[in-house]
Amino acid sequence: MFEFTYARVMTLAYQASLFDDPGAAAVVGVLGESVQRIPLDSGAWIDLRPGWVANSDSLFEDLVGAVEWRADRREMYDRIVEVPRLVSWFGEADRLPHSTLDDAMRLLNEHYAHLDAERFATAGLCFYRTGDDSVAWHGDRVGRSTQRDTRVAILSVGAERVLSVRPVGGGQTERFPVGHGDLIVMGGSCQRTYEHAILKSAKTVGPRISVQFRRA
Repeated sequence: MFEFTYARVMTLAYQASLFDDPGAAAVVGVLGESVQRIPLDSGAWIDLRPGWVANSDSLFEDLVGAVEWRADRREMYDRIVEVPRLVSWFGEADRLPHSTLDDAMRLLNEHYAHLDAERFATAGLCFYRTGDDSVAWHGDRVGRSTQRDTRVAILSVGAERVLSVRPVGGGQTERFPVGHGDLIVMGGSCQRTYEHAILKSAKTVGPRISVQFRRA
């Protein structure tokens, strides 16, 4: 366990991974047969690759300091509230904040190239500082992906949080603990027929950064 202070002058306690090599650079691993496919209903599926990025704590620490984090605001009922997490976004023409993310996007595109012509081209980053930070139930259906299937790949670094997934309209919730370099990919009809969330946690949890790779 160690503590660090990031640019918004907040000190956070963080439990390092027991599997990392202290001081070693982050390394993106292979995909291929190491990816576990979990079929869902209505043509949706989830791919899991635990520990895809080795020594991911160093990537987490670099992103904390290198990324220009901002607190978004949104209208809720009759008032404007802050989104309960920090965010940053990198478009198709933007330079990603770390070379490890370049490697990750390239390997993802190579791995899924046999499915169709869709390619990951953008990266949205979310910084969940404590268990109070969260994202409500939603499906990523924006822009050209509103009426068509699309893939979303999420790389998690930092402390473990639970990604909850359930059918649109309600049903059984599946829970996927992700952190410390884990990869989860939601594909097929998943963004249309399922929704996902990072729910608030009453337990003491450490900080986590998720990197969401999406099509342009």
